Amino acid sequence: MIRFTNVSLMRGLKPLLENADLTLNPGDKIGLIGANGAGKSSLFAMLRNELHPDLGDIDFPKSWRMAYVAQETPALPRTAIDYAIDGDAHLRDLQAELARLEALPDSPEHGIEIAHVHSALADADSYTVQSRAEQLLLGLGFSLEQMQQPVASFSGGWRMRLNLAQALMCPSDLLLLDEPTNHLDLDAIIWLEDWLKRYPGTLIIISHDRDFLDEIVNVIVHIDERRLKRYSGNYSGFERQRAAHLVLQASAIEKQQRARAHLQSFIDRFKAKATKARQAQSRMKQLARMEELAPLRAAAEFSFEFRDPVSAPNPLLVMEDVDCGYHTEQGDKTIVRGVTFSLVQGQRIGLLGVNGAGKSTLIKTIAGDIDPLTGTATTGKGLVIGYFAQHQVEMLRHDESPLWHLQKMAPTVREQELRNFLGSFNFPGDMVSSKIAPFSGGEKARLALALIVWQRPNLLLLDEPTNHLDLETREALTDALAQFEGTLLVVSHDRHLLRATTEQFIIVESGRLREFDGDLDEYKDWLLQTKLAKPSAAVPAAGAGAAAPDASPADRKEQKRLEAEQRQRLSAQRKPLENRLKKVEAAMAQRSGQKATIDAALADPALYEADQKAKLKTLLADQVECSKALEELEGEWLELQEQLEALAA
Repeated sequence: MIRFTNVSLMRGLKPLLENADLTLNPGDKIGLIGANGAGKSSLFAMLRNELHPDLGDIDFPKSWRMAYVAQETPALPRTAIDYAIDGDAHLRDLQAELARLEALPDSPEHGIEIAHVHSALADADSYTVQSRAEQLLLGLGFSLEQMQQPVASFSGGWRMRLNLAQALMCPSDLLLLDEPTNHLDLDAIIWLEDWLKRYPGTLIIISHDRDFLDEIVNVIVHIDERRLKRYSGNYSGFERQRAAHLVLQASAIEKQQRARAHLQSFIDRFKAKATKARQAQSRMKQLARMEELAPLRAAAEFSFEFRDPVSAPNPLLVMEDVDCGYHTEQGDKTIVRGVTFSLVQGQRIGLLGVNGAGKSTLIKTIAGDIDPLTGTATTGKGLVIGYFAQHQVEMLRHDESPLWHLQKMAPTVREQELRNFLGSFNFPGDMVSSKIAPFSGGEKARLALALIVWQRPNLLLLDEPTNHLDLETREALTDALAQFEGTLLVVSHDRHLLRATTEQFIIVESGRLREFDGDLDEYKDWLLQTKLAKPSAAVPAAGAGAAAPDASPADRKEQKRLEAEQRQRLSAQRKPLENRLKKVEAAMAQRSGQKATIDAALADPALYEADQKAKLKTLLADQVECSKALEELEGEWLELQEQLEALAA
């Protein structure tokens, strides 16, 4: 059991936790969530005994073995598989002791000690450690050849995978994982989910990936208002419970405000009258004693939307027998070959495939960042591409402000209009004109998104857009993309975003593109039954070809034509429904605003004085009319949703 008792923690002048209490049970799988800077990583540091609370205690069994992912990876000559096995420090100690004993002269005493060490090695599963390490590394995306390469030969992202492999190799009772999916592709994330579901110890995960949390955790701990709040269930369950709590909190605040207004009205009217002075004084004390409820904070305050795209050509882009890759001193390096496809208006495509398969190379070719090695790529007249990738974030000028970046794109637009636009992306006040150097990764990514939105693209190319974004900003991006009226091509390991924003999937595999006829759940099943079911099968023999096609090229071409026609018919049926839905939602928002204004006016105690009778009667009538109109709009909204769902089925 892990117990936090009255824990308080300061980082500099900022309080992260104040009198926080929490109990976690053995075997719990816990998702630790909270806003950026709330103290999640600091809580991990306290569990690792690297940071000590200013007040209070943190207790868990002394006998528990803890595993966590190291943040640094030295450039070692050691092979990747040996580095992964090093995670089992106890096993390595036993192996070292055995080597020491075997180097000593033979004696009965040494023989007994060697027998004891062999027994301990058997208990530590030393005879299966090589195959266990291979399975871990294969699941995390390494090939058998890569396992024999030195650690120093890998890039930063792959080294973090090796650190994760070390943590998983370590026998543990408590496993701490801080954003473990950041450097993984979707295939590796699905494998890791399956592994963690079977992990028998206590698991605490910090993650901004809601689907990952939903699959694994049975407890959510939310760092909120400097307290640790425990919720039973996965992340979706937390959202439902949190929403209910916010509704209750809003009701309590509204009730308190009415009571305060009533008391204040009594005081204002009677404090000068001698006959009522005592009662007025009593109510003043009552008002002073009334506990202030915490201001209500919306669960997801940040939101934005893509501006209506400029008119788009159709098709937007045609690629014919294109080889995508790079020019090098040793010659052309082809990554994806024989690409023949077109992008038409309204398509929403998710690209699947392991890291290094060529997804980013394909998107760079479509964006025009790199030229095709062979073949032709023709863009339609009027194509406006909004391209988001990590290198776009890195290319931002760190010594300049968000306002400067936007002024470079729109030099003739009034500064106030640019400030208002940036404010809608959570860059308020002085932040608009501050240098971006000290901004967090999430804030820089948000600025890059804002610059794309300003361009009003009709084609969005997104390469891992959720990296560095917190849950709130991911949700805002997902909502905005779901409403985007242009064409979308996205690479992401965030399945919630993919489910909500894409309608078809293309796999980049073995240097080729192929359509995947299914959804993400079917993709996961396919992975678990093929690549992830038998790890050795994940690495085909050198020169092995692709599986034989199920149909002839002519049949596949006809099937694709029929599928394209079906998509166009559905799109034609969906469009008017979606347009009407937007109008209904706008009308609902307008009516809701009117009703909120009326309700606020009706909450004024002065309205119930005798001389306000006519105004009160008018407001009550307006309230009834607004409520009736809202009810009708909500009914139409539900009907439109049902029609759209029927088309999607």
